[in-house]
Amino acid sequence: MPPGITTLAADTTELSAANTGFMLICSALVMLMTPGLAFFYGGMVRVKSTLNMLMMSFISLGIVTVLWVLYGFSLAFGTDIGSVVGWSSEYVGLSGIGVTELWDGYTIPVYVFAAFQLMFAILTPALISGALADRVKFTAWALFVALWVTVVYFPVAHWVWGTGGWLFEMGVIDFAGGTAVHINAGAAALGVILVIGKRVGFKKDPMRPHSLPLVMLGAGLLWFGWFGFNAGSWLGNDDGVGAVMFLNTQVATAAAMLAWLAYEKIRHGSFTTLGAASGAVAGLVAITPAGGSVSPLGAIAVGVIAGLLCAMAVGLKYKLGYDDSLDVIGVHLVGGIAGSLLVGFFATGGVQSDAKGLFYGGGLDQLGKQAVGVVAVLAYSLVVSALLAFVIDKAMGMRVPEDDEVLGIDQVEHAETAYDFSGAGGGSASRTAVSEPGRTDRAGAATQNKKVDA
Repeated sequence: MPPGITTLAADTTELSAANTGFMLICSALVMLMTPGLAFFYGGMVRVKSTLNMLMMSFISLGIVTVLWVLYGFSLAFGTDIGSVVGWSSEYVGLSGIGVTELWDGYTIPVYVFAAFQLMFAILTPALISGALADRVKFTAWALFVALWVTVVYFPVAHWVWGTGGWLFEMGVIDFAGGTAVHINAGAAALGVILVIGKRVGFKKDPMRPHSLPLVMLGAGLLWFGWFGFNAGSWLGNDDGVGAVMFLNTQVATAAAMLAWLAYEKIRHGSFTTLGAASGAVAGLVAITPAGGSVSPLGAIAVGVIAGLLCAMAVGLKYKLGYDDSLDVIGVHLVGGIAGSLLVGFFATGGVQSDAKGLFYGGGLDQLGKQAVGVVAVLAYSLVVSALLAFVIDKAMGMRVPEDDEVLGIDQVEHAETAYDFSGAGGGSASRTAVSEPGRTDRAGAATQNKKVDA
């Protein structure tokens, strides 16, 4: 993730039409990931929550885009202030940037870099939403998104990727968002659900996915968009590093999917579509920080380890009692931690930078740096996110009333239902047309359609 480890960055100061076009395509691919996430999450919830789940992702496209232009880009990538945040007045409103002004050290315009980074900023809070399915007021969620990106995502992005950011200067490797995106979102999800509590009927009522085809569609869109997310994070296509990241993205994702399915078959007796989709996403998450540092063989190892760890982690909510509706913690937090730490083991020193992991003669130095990055981002996001949720909950209430939750959040919050079973047409339906609370839809983790861990 730019500026990233800039050892191999291009020295020319001339605008490259090829790199600019490449980065615009990558930006569009990353944008597609947010609708893909909406379908992935939307298929996993019950019928009565489908539209709300879609909207929790789509609203991020609106809110974060505007805030990024107003001040977000400046906070994340402006001139460093105390190694914790950036600020540059010419980036406020993106009004002081020349059309052909280049991002420092690269051959792409600042506008292109800002657009690419914007797509990451949009996706990250949308990831959090899966943990909160079925029970959060839409207005409260919108306010949370605005506050969270301002005080959590923008500063953390500066720590990790901004010149002068303290984790960047320490040498923490995060090619495309293991810490700033996935650990950040996963820790935030945990912080919020500890404040707002469990869904009505958690561990009692069946909450199965209502549309596995939508889940698979969303996973496919995420996989496709992730090539832009990862390969584009080298900000060009001149030296082969982006090509390695592209290949490693495919390799780790495939390996993680197979590992998850193998675990699922051994543990639960079946290969499920939900397991395949979830395993793929786990692999994508884990390779995101590591893919520019490892070989394709290392990518297989990263994928297998992440697939197994995440498959095991999704059942922890039943043992520990926290209600992570769609396993944001089990997949994104655990996968992000795994991928970030595995850099310290499998970094070859021959791709993104000369930093080597333990298995390649580098000792524990890089692993120690990675651990600092993991702990710092996790702790900051967890605490601040919980505080934001607590304040919003006290100020306006973050949850819908229990009766409305049972009735269906789509009808209550959006005056619509996802499917018209009456044959009368139209998008709006009366409250009496909403599915009964006892139906057998289930928003759950990848292996829970076979059985629920006690």
